[in-house]
Amino acid sequence: MNIETKYFGGQEIEEKEIFEFTGGVPGFLDEKEFILQPLADDSPFQVLQSVNNTDIAFVIAPLFFFTKEFDFSIPEAVVEQLGIEAEEDIVVYAIVTIKDPFSQSTVNLRAPILLNVKTYRGKQLVLDQGNYDIRYPIFLEQPAGRER
Repeated sequence: MNIETKYFGGQEIEEKEIFEFTGGVPGFLDEKEFILQPLADDSPFQVLQSVNNTDIAFVIAPLFFFTKEFDFSIPEAVVEQLGIEAEEDIVVYAIVTIKDPFSQSTVNLRAPILLNVKTYRGKQLVLDQGNYDIRYPIFLEQPAGRER
């Protein structure tokens, strides 16, 4: 199957690579099919690209890459919806907001992206518990001589 992507142009994908978001993504409820593409070699950043809309693509990265102090539980209804059977079935990502300069970029910890890598189902889970920031800085410490 051939799709157009926001960052990489035309791409050949296999249907088995498509993650299904049955309820869409908040703000894009009609977008239910996404693929995951590496942004660059040796980078934690990836792109969650809509299969049906070229312009809808989110830069994401593994949530625990940015903070180890993150604890939340997945509601049982979501466990069932995604078909989660074991902890290793699920990968948790955060949406990245790229800013100029890049050192000002942030991640959304309040609404992680959950991807079941066995069933290829996904969901953006808006967390009610915890005090997680929607604009958590990627770089908490700046190199000497640089302002934030």
